[in-house]
Amino acid sequence: MNLVVALDLPSAAENLRLAESLAGFDNLWMKVGFRTYIRDGRDFIDTLKTLNPHFKIFLDLKLYDIPNTMADAAEEIARLGVEMFNIHASAGERAMRTVMERLEPFGRERPLVLAVTALTSFSEEEFRRIYEKGIDEKAEQFARMSYEAGLDGVVCSAFESRAIKEATSQEFLTLSPGIRPFGEAAGDQQRVADLELAAKEGVDFPVVGRPIYRDEDPAAKVERILSMIRPSTF
Repeated sequence: MNLVVALDLPSAAENLRLAESLAGFDNLWMKVGFRTYIRDGRDFIDTLKTLNPHFKIFLDLKLYDIPNTMADAAEEIARLGVEMFNIHASAGERAMRTVMERLEPFGRERPLVLAVTALTSFSEEEFRRIYEKGIDEKAEQFARMSYEAGLDGVVCSAFESRAIKEATSQEFLTLSPGIRPFGEAAGDQQRVADLELAAKEGVDFPVVGRPIYRDEDPAAKVERILSMIRPSTF
């Protein structure tokens, strides 16, 4: 497993203070999401790398558009030097294949690409209203489509991780947002899991935000989490 720390605080200064407090860890991924990237841009990513060159960046923008526009954006993201980003599986297989084809010239330097299956904020009822199928069924369908399109993995809840790997490959990566490592409050997430369940279900990238940045000692919280997981080579 690889811990992903969500930098979701209200300002660049707060996010950078958090990252600086964690600069002693060389095996961390940092999630940079919509608000942070729109507000702080590439400079923020570059600053993270100066805090610790070993930080790996997950750019969480969830691309969703026509295939060529998504591929254009993916190419620009690859040029940022981030190690991972995501797109929406519901954009379709053609869009996903177009993205992966556009990234071929980057070779081994290309970032990992994950597809969002079902947002973890959805309840079962909300999801069915939109997709007319249950979360488990549709998430697995999206995962198969993503796997066949050549992506590296998917974003899903911990509860779908095992079934997705069984339907695709054990090497197909799963990243799960909203992990509450030790049973903390769920907040605005619906399908949350603790660290023990995430490990049991084979999650490769547990994403932890509030339980770290709201802790009085974020570094100590990260140390406690890392003591429970075995970092992989990603």
